[in-house]
Amino acid sequence: MIKKAIALILIAITVFWSFYVLLPSKISNIDAPNNAFSTDRALVQLKEISKAPHYLGNEAHAKVRDYIISELEKLELKTEVQIDYSMSQWGNLSKPKNVLARIPGSNSGKALLLLSHYDSNPHSSVGASDAGSGVVTILEGIRAFLSTGKQLKNDIIILITDGEELGLNGADIFVNKHPWAKDVGLVLNFEARGSGGPSYMLIETNQGNANLMKGFVAANPEFPVANSLAYSIYKMLPNDTDLTRFRADKDIDGFNFAFIDDHFDYHTALDTYERLDRNTLEHQGSYLMPLLTYFADADLTNIKSTEDYIYFNVPLFKTVIYPFSWIIPMLIIALVLFIGLLVYGLKRKAITVSEIRKGYGAFFIALLVSGGIGFGLWKLILIVYPQYNEMLHGFTYNGHTYIALFVCIALAICFYVYHKVYNVENTASLLVAPLSFWLLICAIVAFKLQGASFFIIPVFFALLSLFVVIRQKKPNLILLALLGMPLLTIMAPLVKMFPVGLGLKILFVSCIFVVLIFSLLISVFGYFKHKNRLSVVFIIASVWFLISAHTNSHFTQNTPKPNSLIYMLDTNSNTAVWATYDDVLDTWTEAYLTKTPDNADLLKQNTIGSKYKSGFTYTKKAPLKQLQKPVIDISHDTIVNGKRQIAICITSKRQAERVEVFSDTTNVFYSATINGVSAYQNTDSEYVFSERLNNRLFSYFVTDNELLDIIITVPESQETSLQFYECTYDLLTNAMFSVPDRKANMIPKPFVLNDAVVIKSSLTIK
Repeated sequence: MIKKAIALILIAITVFWSFYVLLPSKISNIDAPNNAFSTDRALVQLKEISKAPHYLGNEAHAKVRDYIISELEKLELKTEVQIDYSMSQWGNLSKPKNVLARIPGSNSGKALLLLSHYDSNPHSSVGASDAGSGVVTILEGIRAFLSTGKQLKNDIIILITDGEELGLNGADIFVNKHPWAKDVGLVLNFEARGSGGPSYMLIETNQGNANLMKGFVAANPEFPVANSLAYSIYKMLPNDTDLTRFRADKDIDGFNFAFIDDHFDYHTALDTYERLDRNTLEHQGSYLMPLLTYFADADLTNIKSTEDYIYFNVPLFKTVIYPFSWIIPMLIIALVLFIGLLVYGLKRKAITVSEIRKGYGAFFIALLVSGGIGFGLWKLILIVYPQYNEMLHGFTYNGHTYIALFVCIALAICFYVYHKVYNVENTASLLVAPLSFWLLICAIVAFKLQGASFFIIPVFFALLSLFVVIRQKKPNLILLALLGMPLLTIMAPLVKMFPVGLGLKILFVSCIFVVLIFSLLISVFGYFKHKNRLSVVFIIASVWFLISAHTNSHFTQNTPKPNSLIYMLDTNSNTAVWATYDDVLDTWTEAYLTKTPDNADLLKQNTIGSKYKSGFTYTKKAPLKQLQKPVIDISHDTIVNGKRQIAICITSKRQAERVEVFSDTTNVFYSATINGVSAYQNTDSEYVFSERLNNRLFSYFVTDNELLDIIITVPESQETSLQFYECTYDLLTNAMFSVPDRKANMIPKPFVLNDAVVIKSSLTIK
């Protein structure tokens, strides 16, 4: 009984340890040595940077840029500002203003580039985490590094980009237009997609990662959080960062360091200095300092590799790496060992066919029931709590409670199901089913998702556990718990990582992972006669977490409801509407949309761009306001060889901050140049804008109140219709509207056009 208790405690401690080692437990204070990174010193700079929203083009944006320049100049670095127009593949045009500095090294080889961005997301985010945290990590890291007085071999380039939030525009003009780009050998990029949690290391490369990983291990960061599965998934998702431009456009490799927890703060008014996790900022510094020291002297001309490495982090060993070429041999060895142990167990009668059948039944019942309940329960929760759909992040404020809830449900199911097949001597037989399924998973990922091939490591320890339980009728449960430690330290963090990184819709995957982990630990739990009692414990815990989630399901000042409202004036029909992206209206939006709003079908034809393709949901007729309309002029219109070239100039009379341009998909465009930049053209099409969504051609984010000049080439006979939506973010400050501030338990909804006054103008060229 004592050994069972100790084994349980060891398992619990190991789970706790697997999370504890992911982050520094304390931060470096203001009195840290001058040559060391200090989170407290970085926070002083962050407080200045994150005083107000500083999206491209607004007044606070210029102040933040000037502050960064002044901080670099305090370090006696010569700075420059790179300015140019850029149009991203996302269809976003802007004129970013990058801040650059360079520290010369003693060699003439490749340079190390430190990268982050200083613009916040339009229009309400103050950008403390995304990416003020990255900016101050670099500023404080460079200060500490320079104070050592060490003579470095490689040049260090500091690039604080602009326009990242709009379409990686600042990175685009540096990579493709700045002369320093050809000198870059490696990039360290610091980013955020939340306001806390561990920072994940993700590699950006077009080739093999072997030399990158060898360098990362040699640099020896104290708290590495990295696995090749995370990057395999990352590459499948539309989560580009500035570093993407380096890899995609110039084949320059790099490391991304990004924290993703507390995702509900991302791009919102909650991304503040106060809400940034201090340990997370310390974690960013713990990456930068050793990597900066190592790669400042490393041979950056030897970064490229044709070989890929598997990598994952575990306590004590930090980052474990091995080549892809080991994947198949390790799989074969594991299969041979499994078959050998199966034969050996049958001969010793420690394994029986009848008990193996029971084991398969228990395993698949636990797997299917847990995964099914995980999938269905979240769908039910969204029906019961429709307000969760207002959080476009896919991760609610009480999301961590839901993770705990679903884990407890899966554990309750596992303990109950395996209680039904308990036999004092069948533990070895029960291990056969999960081991065979794990081996099947390893075989699949070996060919389809090689980054996950480190899953074979827990299998080897489970095979060793199987050998122990075959050999001994009453094995030492403490030893078996210790053999389960690699499984828990590698796999337990993934249970949380998936819903945090991909949203709570993935909770069923966490349930499946719980079953996979539990089933290999049956080498320990198989000897527990009263597993049903533990099932009851986890059912009680599930009820507790369900009550806690319900209690915290409403919106408060600390967990405010995102909502949206815009005013749109159509100059052609001389009508106006209020519009929203919300599914659930509240007292603030109902004041304009009423309790019986109209459907927004007419507006959905032209959906103003949003990160998650959200469209307007409701509208209501609004009073006409005497707004200054933009001036739209056609400066020339010529026909050459059956193609018509038209130059259009749009001038804002009210300092527009954004202009959206649409055209019906029946209109085709041979070419388009916007403020001197050519529109992106798919190589498979003779037209530009050939794959537009909801009629959208492009978005222009305005700097310095500059004009919008468009030159389009269309078929001679085409009747070309264009719609322009000129936007300002002043709905709540414009005296013509008198829209009150939101209540304390509300914030502007992110990822959509919000708090905007929009003027729609149409132009038809016959």
